[in-house]
Amino acid sequence: MRVVSGTLGGRNFNSPQGYRTHPMSDKMRGALFNALGNIKGLSALDIYSGSGALGIEAVSRGAKMVISIEADKSAYLTIEDNVTNLSINDRMKPTKAFFKSWSNRHPNDTFDLVLADPPYDFIVFKDIERLRKHLKDSGVVALSWPGKEEIPVIDGLSIIKSNNYGDSQLVFYKKVS
Repeated sequence: MRVVSGTLGGRNFNSPQGYRTHPMSDKMRGALFNALGNIKGLSALDIYSGSGALGIEAVSRGAKMVISIEADKSAYLTIEDNVTNLSINDRMKPTKAFFKSWSNRHPNDTFDLVLADPPYDFIVFKDIERLRKHLKDSGVVALSWPGKEEIPVIDGLSIIKSNNYGDSQLVFYKKVS
């Protein structure tokens, strides 16, 4: 895998072995961050991190800090290696945890961006509903969702944009005022 753009653009990083993660394509990652625009200086929470690709891309494009949450041990170790190999330890913190557990331990942590690319074969909607509590009032949630599935309605968030990419779609939300 490779970083699409930014200060790390073109650099390669690893993805976990096996079938438990589904890395987002370069095309979709590029589309996601192009839709977000300038993220320089923003904080981000990357849940279901897999390889850490979304967090790495966020750091490359100027995010000041990314918390990367991953429950799978192999994927978590891959993220740790990627962060070290790309020398971004000062701006990206991998955390091995289930999102629900992390959320319960950090109920007041909020971010400018919440990035979520859940495993399509095991989506826990209660976790998706938790996203809003970790979003700053002016922030954006970017959710990768199965392309054939109806876009989820999340209490307290409104859809500002969605794009379909065949087997996947990107949905962007903001807090309801």
